[in-house]
Amino acid sequence: MRILLSTYGSRGDVEPVVALGERLQALGAEVRVSVPGDEEFAALCARAGVELVPAFAPVREWVKEMTRRRASESPKDVAALISGQAAEILARQYDTLMAAAEGCDAVVACGLFPSCAPARLVAGQRHMRYILATFCPIWLPSAHNRPHEYPGHPLPAGVTDNRLLWETDIATKNALFGQAINSWRASLGLPAVENVRDYVYGDPVLLACDPALGPWLPSDLTDARQTGAWILADERPLPDGLEAFLEAGPPPVYVGFGSIAVAKEAGRAAIEAVRAKGRRTVIARGWAELVLTDDRDDCFAVGDVNQQALFRRVAAVMHHGGAGTTVAAARAGAPQLVVPQIGDQPYWARRVAELGIGAAHDGPVPTAGSLSAAMETALAPETRIRSSEVARLVRADGAAVAAKLLIKMFGRA
Repeated sequence: MRILLSTYGSRGDVEPVVALGERLQALGAEVRVSVPGDEEFAALCARAGVELVPAFAPVREWVKEMTRRRASESPKDVAALISGQAAEILARQYDTLMAAAEGCDAVVACGLFPSCAPARLVAGQRHMRYILATFCPIWLPSAHNRPHEYPGHPLPAGVTDNRLLWETDIATKNALFGQAINSWRASLGLPAVENVRDYVYGDPVLLACDPALGPWLPSDLTDARQTGAWILADERPLPDGLEAFLEAGPPPVYVGFGSIAVAKEAGRAAIEAVRAKGRRTVIARGWAELVLTDDRDDCFAVGDVNQQALFRRVAAVMHHGGAGTTVAAARAGAPQLVVPQIGDQPYWARRVAELGIGAAHDGPVPTAGSLSAAMETALAPETRIRSSEVARLVRADGAAVAAKLLIKMFGRA
């Protein structure tokens, strides 16, 4: 069985897909992984031993270009910009996936809606089995949660019935993505689809997040199969300099915002807040390219390191609320301070607070004072105890569960 896995996004989108590919190969499937060809993602694929088919452009280049375009647009044009970006992803990634799908029996599309649409079209053209996977419950229609609100398409005021709001979500996705998808279908000689959301989602869908952190409550609006998070094992040793720093004093606070290009002031505020608590700091440069604020010996800067190993040795993890970082910290039993920025990050911040394993920062712009206040919760002894309890509930076999399920599903006639 040959399976194509596809996503277009940052580390939080790519690493789970690579983890799934590794598990599928362990079950005897032949796997191709189409993800952005950035150096760090190529290294992930090499580590897992899966074949990389680079997507249409490195995602760091793409994000920089989209950020530049967005800065030149007025707020009222953001919705049009989103539609244009989706159309460009579809047009450019379609050809990549058509070539990558040669000889494949099935395709698994992961991540955000625009990156899944070309995979859905290719599956139809290649007569392949298709399934979509997502990494957070909020993206799936459910009577238990509200839809994500897109720029230029606010949810109707005063409506509390989630079923009605998910009907609105159909209209929103048609408005944002319908023209791109149906124009492409027309170019292939195919009729338009009236509901692009359900066309791209398909049925069933996979939910690749941990049930302890982001439980799926059954709903007749979506047939979702929750597998647990897809975690790629990391056996890399920590760099010698980091090891020496960790050994030289008490557990530090980790500060990192992943692929979110937060302002440099956020890094400075974090270091100041951690120092105010008498703690040391490990700061991850990330896509924001955060740097040390001085040459004092209570801070250490890192690039791409083994979070699975590092998080077991820190006092707390301050981060942006990406699904991958949230589950990594939770598995390690590390208390969290989440400063959510976009997308599903407010959801993960809320869940961290609800579970008692950390604090959710109020808003996306931190100050030394606001972070210091939130750290009172994150560094409290009871938060450490609760984090250790929840760590025992987080499963590590989500990718294996998903791989077995997919082999079973795709093996049916």
